[in-house]
Amino acid sequence: MAENKSYYNPEDLKKFGKVTEFQEEMGKKFFDYYGSVFKEGALTAREKALIALAVSHTVQCPYCIDAYSSDCLEKGADEEQMMEAVHVAVAIRGGASLVHGTQMMNKVKDLTM
Repeated sequence: MAENKSYYNPEDLKKFGKVTEFQEEMGKKFFDYYGSVFKEGALTAREKALIALAVSHTVQCPYCIDAYSSDCLEKGADEEQMMEAVHVAVAIRGGASLVHGTQMMNKVKDLTM
């Protein structure tokens, strides 16, 4: 059986909490903040999980995609909602690229007029 080699090892996600090993103070502050962010507030925990799933796709973090796919399901999101969240991320990311087309158009017009 071929060994599954990848730059991203899904097993590393389980080690995330141990990143404090090399810098405990900042790591602890990060995880305290992280925990506060994902508590119920004006947004539900499910809504926050869907946002996190969309952002995970935008930043293309495989660990985050794995984590928030599971988290969304655990918090009651369904497949359609999750895919809709991914499409929101795609639309924003694609739109961000496309809006820079105006910069190219401005430059082309400056050079050709």
